[in-house]
Amino acid sequence: MSGIFNSSSGSQFATEEIGGLLNPARKQKIWAVGGGKGGVGKSLVTANLSICLSLMGYKVVSIDLDLGGANLHTCLGIPIPDLTMSDYLNKKVTSINDLLTPTPINNLFVISGAQDDMGIANLKQTHKNKILSALTDLDTDFILLDLGAGTSANTLDFFMAADQGIITTLPEPTSIENSYRFIKSVYHRKLRTMEEFLELGPTIDQGLNAKISQNHTPADFISKVIQNNPSLGNKLRSEINKLNPKLIINQIRTQADIDIGFSMKIICKKYFGINLDYVGYLDYDATVWQSVKRRKPLLMEFPNSVLVNNFDRIVHRLLNIN
Repeated sequence: MSGIFNSSSGSQFATEEIGGLLNPARKQKIWAVGGGKGGVGKSLVTANLSICLSLMGYKVVSIDLDLGGANLHTCLGIPIPDLTMSDYLNKKVTSINDLLTPTPINNLFVISGAQDDMGIANLKQTHKNKILSALTDLDTDFILLDLGAGTSANTLDFFMAADQGIITTLPEPTSIENSYRFIKSVYHRKLRTMEEFLELGPTIDQGLNAKISQNHTPADFISKVIQNNPSLGNKLRSEINKLNPKLIINQIRTQADIDIGFSMKIICKKYFGINLDYVGYLDYDATVWQSVKRRKPLLMEFPNSVLVNNFDRIVHRLLNIN
């Protein structure tokens, strides 16, 4: 194994001015873990990718942005922190650095999501912008965002603002369907939040809200826009080409489960014109629920688990390390 245990080693959103909140010259790399359905393992993936990076010598901050059901701290083996994102958004603390909570792993800190403030789950735009702007204040190499389930505008914006957007899904029909819905929502949100495409707003809504069929796909929509307005259509295609989401299949049991990722990659290219990068899979392993029950980080509690190799391959793929 190349060895996580022995290694030493932006998008623009002119309409809402999100692009200006993330300095392109920042040193921090931001990875966001999302998906259309709850219970697919987003927190598991976020926690263990964070552990892998920290064991490789990087400074890492994991942020729980599942504000309606924050549990990333449990996956990292710590109790509910005294200070959470609620305290920062409600101005009980002035700096996001005040929320940093150490974990049992060197170089790894967590910022917990809201715990008791139910209203905070539906972030105001000003709160979303405040969080995005504050990320550059963190003295770290990597920031991993554990996003909530679903396709709310806030979730999509955090996903698109990241350097790497990672979709986690299960090899089950409902989860796969929700993953496609999430990708389509990202696609739609991307185009609807760019100022140069404001005049196309109704056309975009009509084209992307229609039911996908063999003769009517988002990729076909772009082609039709190019026919009617080549300049604007090619700009649309250029922006879509910038979307390069990553895919992780969780809880695989068979080769057929593994192959689902390759099928999704082909379908995304055909129907959306999007290059979906299948970065790896996670075997089904009972050590997952055992680690959660023990409130211990999976990779530290079960270092001989097959998932160690799974995560090792995935993180190296995300880092472009052979």
